[in-house]
Amino acid sequence: MLGSGWAMMDYDYDKVDEMVLALLCLTISEEDDSGARAWKSHDWDALDRLHAKGYISDPKRKAKSVVLSPEGVKRARMLFERHFLDEGKRQVESRGT
Repeated sequence: MLGSGWAMMDYDYDKVDEMVLALLCLTISEEDDSGARAWKSHDWDALDRLHAKGYISDPKRKAKSVVLSPEGVKRARMLFERHFLDEGKRQVESRGT
């Protein structure tokens, strides 16, 4: 279990933001040309930073989901594949088989 000092630890916010954006792929429920809707049950600070970068709508709204911008959807999928897709499967899919 993580101690209370964990929240005070200095860590790479950009890496955390990449992971949160990648994980938003798992909860995409609606998608069209204007982006995609995903559940926002992630770290609030990371969601705020992703909003500031233009990848998602304002997470402080009452809705239980955020809207990913088209660029946010594209980047989320790329990050998910980079960090979570099985290496062997990624190589097979990139060859089109």
